[in-house]
Amino acid sequence: MIVLAIVIPILAAAALIMLIAAYRRREVRSVVGRLSRRTRLRDRLARRSEEVEDTAPTGREVERAAVLARREPDDLPAIPSDDDVPWTPPDPEEIGVTRRQFLNRSIVGFMTLSITGFGAAVLGFLWPPFITGFGAVINAGTVESLKTQVRDENGFLKLPEGRMWVTEYPEGALAKAREAYSPAVLGGMEAGLVALYWKCPHLGCTVPECVSSQWFECPCHGSKYNQVGEKRGGPAPRGMDHFATSVNERGEFLVDTGRIIQGSPIGTNTTNQEAQGAHCIGEASE
Repeated sequence: MIVLAIVIPILAAAALIMLIAAYRRREVRSVVGRLSRRTRLRDRLARRSEEVEDTAPTGREVERAAVLARREPDDLPAIPSDDDVPWTPPDPEEIGVTRRQFLNRSIVGFMTLSITGFGAAVLGFLWPPFITGFGAVINAGTVESLKTQVRDENGFLKLPEGRMWVTEYPEGALAKAREAYSPAVLGGMEAGLVALYWKCPHLGCTVPECVSSQWFECPCHGSKYNQVGEKRGGPAPRGMDHFATSVNERGEFLVDTGRIIQGSPIGTNTTNQEAQGAHCIGEASE
């Protein structure tokens, strides 16, 4: 975070410097002017001296040069010539965009676009995403109201917005739960609830409840789980996966559906719950 806060202003300052430099170069190229009479006279004398390099100067030329040397620059006469044509700057519309201008503008534009994209990416990374429904933290309601709903639904409360089952966790099994489960799910268990991902860990089928046996029983391949998602039979490689849960200061049950906790290993049975009646799905081999 600190590094990004330093790098972004540096990149922005570099882009500003490049824009100013490109603008200054354009101003310099647009400057126009005319040569002074003294400069033009020196150029002509230099050309003439090259033409008569092997000829000694005459007395008249020496005398004229001495007089010119004593005069001020503004008093120097301009030697008329047929080649003297007043210089006028070219029309920018006729010239259009030079190659150098095109390259400079392209580089500055590319740098500006790159810095803008980088800045947008940084802001998108730092800004917390707004997510609702599955993948977000869902406030399922108060613990007491959820327990009432679970009992009203014969032990199994289905919440489609979170793709989960909510069931009660017996208080007497907490000692074993603390040895078998991670802190991410213990917060909900200590409040008396568990939130189970309704997808079977075997091949991903949606696992329904079986009211008669009071277990979860997968119709695809016959995997069975007790009321808190621990595997009791079938080909599944582990128990049903959990969502991370917690209880806030207002007693509300919070389920983080973006954080899936892998189900308990085969053989875990903290509640010792046996089937309460007939199974809804036939027996399946391990």
